[in-house]
Amino acid sequence: MKKKFIIKKNYHINKIILHRKSVANKYFIVYQKHNNIEHFRYVISIGKKVGNAVTRNKVKRQIKSIIYQKVREIIRNYDILIIVRPKTDNLTFLELERQLLDVLKKAKLI
Repeated sequence: MKKKFIIKKNYHINKIILHRKSVANKYFIVYQKHNNIEHFRYVISIGKKVGNAVTRNKVKRQIKSIIYQKVREIIRNYDILIIVRPKTDNLTFLELERQLLDVLKKAKLI
């Protein structure tokens, strides 16, 4: 995944949250905000309740992999904040993918 797709600055994340357009399911919360860039950008937020550092990094890698596979399907011109809820560390990769794609479809980003 190229660096142009990743949001790193706190003020960008705060703008997305303040826009208050969100969709959620049992495992994820997705905030979205329209941007003026020709591609989408995303950031993954995962708290310490999910597990130890190894588990959190594994979940983040899996989410990045899912997003990378669906790059062509995700709608352009959006900033996306994905917040991971605590029970995701028990999911298999296929269940994680299904849940993430479900919440992205609810948000009309796919």
